[in-house]
Amino acid sequence: MATAGAPRRFCRCACFCTENLYVARYGLHVRFRGEQQLRRDYGPILRSRGCVSTTDFQQLLAEDAALAPEFLAVAEYSASPGADLKGLLQRLEAVSEEKRIYRVPVFTAPFCQALLEELEHFEQSDMPKGRPNTMNNYGVLLHELGLDEPLVTPLRERFLQPLMALLYPDCGGGQLDSHRAFVVKYALGQDLELGCHYDNAELTLNVALGKVFTGGALYFGGLFQAPTALTEPLEVEHVVGQGILHRGGQLHGARPLATGERWNLVIWLRASAVRNRLCPMCCRAPDLVDDEGFGDGFTREGPATVDVCALT
Repeated sequence: MATAGAPRRFCRCACFCTENLYVARYGLHVRFRGEQQLRRDYGPILRSRGCVSTTDFQQLLAEDAALAPEFLAVAEYSASPGADLKGLLQRLEAVSEEKRIYRVPVFTAPFCQALLEELEHFEQSDMPKGRPNTMNNYGVLLHELGLDEPLVTPLRERFLQPLMALLYPDCGGGQLDSHRAFVVKYALGQDLELGCHYDNAELTLNVALGKVFTGGALYFGGLFQAPTALTEPLEVEHVVGQGILHRGGQLHGARPLATGERWNLVIWLRASAVRNRLCPMCCRAPDLVDDEGFGDGFTREGPATVDVCALT
């Protein structure tokens, strides 16, 4: 006789981003761990199917890889034995060491372009759409596009968590167990800017996808709990394919767009071990209400809690 218990939690293998990848141009499934491995394991068969020159091979890497080589290298280092914060910071751009804001290439340019095309097709379709969040009126929730599970979850679990564990251990960086991912769009006649706010997340990744635009720079203050949080805000320009990493409690916003269109992928990274103690929105112990999917990242039962972010 079956006994009642907690619902089963289904998982995926971590190989999603590296194993059995289909290269449409050459009609081949491959395992990808890096350029040298790809050349060694598949060089002869790729050459037999027309991938002959160095240019052919570089196009293959560019077209079929979503993640930037720099990001793969950072993630690989972060997950390696003996990795530490000092070594990681040598591989990242520190936008502000004081505010703990960093920049790293995340996606390749071809992938950004392909994702933008999918977003525009979805935007023009008749499919139901929700608002990305309470402040943005234009954009797409990644789960509505069907990209939450195949793209964002492996990105969080396999690549971002080792990195965030070194950068933000005090914010649950090593215990990220859910997320909310969405794309925001800024354009003339639509949303132009974003007021100062902080995120419903322990940590945030904000990746510029394009297109061509002027204005719209991000600006950052201090943590929202600090009384002088917006003194001398730091401005950060967007670079297509590159992501800004920051603490969710960091006050920030976006300056007005001057021309063109700007699309950004934002991933709110959440650690139930942190937020189960203190809701970042009301700054009280959470009053839990059942929800679908990841909800807002709270759990009724979960991992041991850790200290929430300090003010400094």
